[in-house]
Amino acid sequence: MTKTKIGILGLQGAVREHLQSVIASGAEGVVIKQKEQLDEIDGLILPGGESTTMRRLIDKYDFFDALVAFGKKGKPIFGTCAGLILLAKNIVGSDSAHLQLMDIKVERNAFGRQIASFEADLNVKDVGEGFNAVFIRAPYVVEASDDVDVLATYNGKIVAARQNHYLCSAFHPELTDDHRMASYFVKMVEESKSALATQ
Repeated sequence: MTKTKIGILGLQGAVREHLQSVIASGAEGVVIKQKEQLDEIDGLILPGGESTTMRRLIDKYDFFDALVAFGKKGKPIFGTCAGLILLAKNIVGSDSAHLQLMDIKVERNAFGRQIASFEADLNVKDVGEGFNAVFIRAPYVVEASDDVDVLATYNGKIVAARQNHYLCSAFHPELTDDHRMASYFVKMVEESKSALATQ
């Protein structure tokens, strides 16, 4: 099987750090700047940044329908921080959400503004214990449907979850040298690639 290829949406956010994490996890990393590149990859990371700005750039570069179609094909997507907000079906205080691919409701800037950025050691289900999670103006998941698997909580708030081939985290796993979250996603993508190849 050819090397698994994972794209990082390169419109805003910690793109280079995600790229390094993907490569450290044994996959090939590609920065995605044009929607046509989505056809060449097996999985996609939506990095942190500012969700409203990212949505504006997604619309500007005509990515919206292509991203939804990518997810609906069964290809894995991992949203971190702002990427989590992009994946959510519902956003507290907003009449409209973005890609609406994950059956979750999120609260933006839920732990406070920039000054409230912090780190915490989390136990992440199926990933490992003592994961140093970096939160920067982070959202969290307020509600999740029954088929969403909660992977981590902080102070009772959901900060990492998975629903089928969608993965999200409120924190920035790419900002440390601990590549376990990226490796978990690479494994998800490899499993999906095998399953899709047999369809």
